[in-house]
Amino acid sequence: MGFYENKILPRVLDAACSTPSILKQREKVVPEARGRILEVGMGSAINLPFYDPDKVEMVWGLEPSEGMRRKAAPRLEQAPFPVEWIGLPGEEIPLDDDSADTVLLTFTLCTIPDFSRALEQMKRVLKPGGRLLFAEHGASPDPKLRKWQDRWNPLWKRLAGGCHINREVPRLIEEAGFAIEALDQMALPDAPPIAAYQYWGSAKEV
Repeated sequence: MGFYENKILPRVLDAACSTPSILKQREKVVPEARGRILEVGMGSAINLPFYDPDKVEMVWGLEPSEGMRRKAAPRLEQAPFPVEWIGLPGEEIPLDDDSADTVLLTFTLCTIPDFSRALEQMKRVLKPGGRLLFAEHGASPDPKLRKWQDRWNPLWKRLAGGCHINREVPRLIEEAGFAIEALDQMALPDAPPIAAYQYWGSAKEV
């Protein structure tokens, strides 16, 4: 990785993903995680304070960016449960089949290049009856705004570490073989319109 990706981008993403409205979105889903948890795209470990420690056995933190893992180090020192780093991308999850009770995705699916492969891997490691919890931004249902998302996406992706602003999150999850059991959506009032639309909820394997 270059200087921008390893030094500057982690700080930018940490700030962007820690706004009050984004933290509120995290708070809606993270406390539902339980057991042995795989957090895909753990980043700078922003989610750690939102876990319910009484429900958590341990967390695998999948994060390919060395800069983000370094940024997370002070937060991990405060974790009341074991956290084990996996320094690989979402397409390469080195866990056994049926090993996680929960898979957690928060503002991560937008950045994974081969999201189909990554979701297949998440489905593989999730135990029967386990849950996929997600809070993601994505494509707006407003046709006019969606056109602007499509136009801005190439530039946004280059500036924001591969982040796509126009992915259809519920459809991608369902096409990977999950059944969505709960889904809410809204546009955050304090976010840039092209990146404001949010989806959050839970899914299980079909």
